[in-house]
Amino acid sequence: MRAVIQRVRQAKVEVEGREVGSCGRGYLVLLGVAPGDGPAEAQLLWDKISHLRIFDDEQGKVNLSLGDVGGELLVVSQFTLFADCRRGRRPSFTSAAAPELASSLYEQFCLLAEGDSFHVGRGVFGADMQVSLVNDGPFTVCLDTVELTRPRRQER
Repeated sequence: MRAVIQRVRQAKVEVEGREVGSCGRGYLVLLGVAPGDGPAEAQLLWDKISHLRIFDDEQGKVNLSLGDVGGELLVVSQFTLFADCRRGRRPSFTSAAAPELASSLYEQFCLLAEGDSFHVGRGVFGADMQVSLVNDGPFTVCLDTVELTRPRRQER
């Protein structure tokens, strides 16, 4: 799974001109699913995101997590995070999971966040969505479960 996490002051998603999800201070999470992903990846990604310390403390250091600041989430499915642009000018999306798997893991990810008592605004899976946000910082982090499980290289 892949996620682009943007620290936001607020964010919302609309479908056909109607707001379907929103959040206040917290994270906009753009979430992509790969064919080999499963519940373990959803849990790993949620654990990392929920404990990520990217909010400023009283000294202005990024030292606080989403829970520390009472933050909220807006989670939007985004298969285009698996775009392959190595050939030609039109991206290939064959590295993204089939909609059935992606939808299921998207829902599971949202339920994990809700289970930890976070407000979770949602997009509409597979819909044409318009996302608006006020980026805070700006502060944007990209996570990939393949990278999160890969051993770190030894520094020389």
